[in-house]
Amino acid sequence: MAALTRHSLAALMGEPLAPGLRVGLLGGSFNPAHEGHLHITKEAITRIGLDQVWWLVSPQNPLKPQKGMAPFEKRFASAQAAAQHPAIRVTDIEVKLGTYYTAATLMQLLGSGPDLRFVWIMGADNLVQLPAWKKWEWIMQNIPVAVMARPGFERAAPLGKAAKRFEKYRLSHEDARLLPDQEPPAWVFLPIPLHPASATQIRGKGEW
Repeated sequence: MAALTRHSLAALMGEPLAPGLRVGLLGGSFNPAHEGHLHITKEAITRIGLDQVWWLVSPQNPLKPQKGMAPFEKRFASAQAAAQHPAIRVTDIEVKLGTYYTAATLMQLLGSGPDLRFVWIMGADNLVQLPAWKKWEWIMQNIPVAVMARPGFERAAPLGKAAKRFEKYRLSHEDARLLPDQEPPAWVFLPIPLHPASATQIRGKGEW
């Protein structure tokens, strides 16, 4: 695929992308999407001052088994149903780009030019697991990252390997609105109100 530009990315997204747009990226299996995804998205929009948040529905998370993973179409539909906010865009862009790893997706998106301000959004549980991701240090070095508090990980996440490795690049949560304009590496831990929803619990109850 040819290198992305803001205009070719807009074509993939199906809408114009204004220069300077502040975009949060929330990747995941969304197996299924739930109120917790919506909760951290709303918090990110408010606290970071984002114009949009793109939910990147993964074709298949490399770190999760295929067993128990619903078909992409079903997960995508669940994300569309859960995304009850005008700033959220549910996208199959990873399918269109043919990328499975976050780093590969970001290499494409960040290569679309300096006109867009991207922020990677992840739960605190994913910050703990981040060193298992492919090119995880590259991710931290190339895009500002917002880490959202998640039940059971409020203390572990700031003490984990990734947090320690990039400790000197951490912003105060009071400066979260500065994050999209920071030269990476730059990250912030946001101690937001916790939401109990979990895809694992939903599946365990047989509700998916």
